[in-house]
Amino acid sequence: MTKKQGHYMSVSSQLDIVNGGNVVTYLIKGPWTLLHVTKLSRQIKTTTRNKKVIFNFNEMTDFDTHGILLLLETIKKLESQKCTVEKIETNEKFISLYEVCEKNFPKDMKSPPNHSGIGDFFYNLGKTISESKKTLINFFSFVGGLTGAVGILALKPHKIRFQAIFYHVENSGIKAIPIILLTSFLIGIVIAFQGAVQLEKFGANIFIVEMVSISVTRELAPLITAIVIAGRSASAFTAQIGVMKITEEIDAMKTMGFSIWDFLIIPRVFGLMISLPLIVFFADIISIAGGMVVAHLQLGISFEEFALRMQESVEIKHVIIGLIKAPIFGWIIAVLGCFRGFQISSSTESVGKYTTISVVNAIFWVIAMDAVISVFLTEMGL
Repeated sequence: MTKKQGHYMSVSSQLDIVNGGNVVTYLIKGPWTLLHVTKLSRQIKTTTRNKKVIFNFNEMTDFDTHGILLLLETIKKLESQKCTVEKIETNEKFISLYEVCEKNFPKDMKSPPNHSGIGDFFYNLGKTISESKKTLINFFSFVGGLTGAVGILALKPHKIRFQAIFYHVENSGIKAIPIILLTSFLIGIVIAFQGAVQLEKFGANIFIVEMVSISVTRELAPLITAIVIAGRSASAFTAQIGVMKITEEIDAMKTMGFSIWDFLIIPRVFGLMISLPLIVFFADIISIAGGMVVAHLQLGISFEEFALRMQESVEIKHVIIGLIKAPIFGWIIAVLGCFRGFQISSSTESVGKYTTISVVNAIFWVIAMDAVISVFLTEMGL
């Protein structure tokens, strides 16, 4: 260590404030480094207002980013108090580091203006409408892209990935059969039991057949099945595509020239549209079986009598209407699940957020579409 260096090390960090009326001078002395900023921060006073403040750095012997950030913070506070700040420095290294720190120093955060309750309401309402409009435009764009991709496959059927479609038929349909059968059986039991209590009062026990068969095949079996599949498959589609987006697998597929429509979206949509009618058919059978059990135990109607009455009085159109609804519900669930998956950003938090949104959206639009179809068919006399 040279003598000059030893002298620098012996000098303690110091801040002298010289008050000259309208001009206040801050004399910066000694080292301003990490080891000294705690002590120096207690010495700095920023109560000066409407004055000219001069910072003299010529006697500074050492410095690092911590010391310079402390100076920058002090200068920003003085400037906010309407002080005019002037700096005197000759060390080029200090000037360079100071300019870098000043450039990256965080900007002052403005306190948010006070809003009235009504103002906040309309602001949030406008924000929600704007975001909903943007989401709706993106969804229609997504559906348009899917329609175009399906049209291309219709002209080139040899490019259809049947193996991927059957894979999703198995995962989205066949593996869901146990929970669907259990749910359907319980639905049949509940409908039959509640109806039996009321019909028994009027001696109209036999009408339990029509009530169970029509309500189950036409409405309840397709709707309950679609809701269960929405919770199961829509969330799975969103999470799978979202994770692929986070891990940049989708970008890699695009780079290699693979179509995300052919490989990710169309197999899922077709798979669910094929599997859902099959599941609904099984749900019809199991729900009616549950109703038959309750009718036999509660009202004394035998299985044979129940089956004959259903064959005579229940039209096949009710079963067909339920089966026609199924692929429509499957399309809604699959498209919404895939669409929300592509909205997931690079954060893992967004996976849970959009997975939840996809399930809620799918269930809502399934119920809404069921209502629209029911009203339309009623007006058509079906």
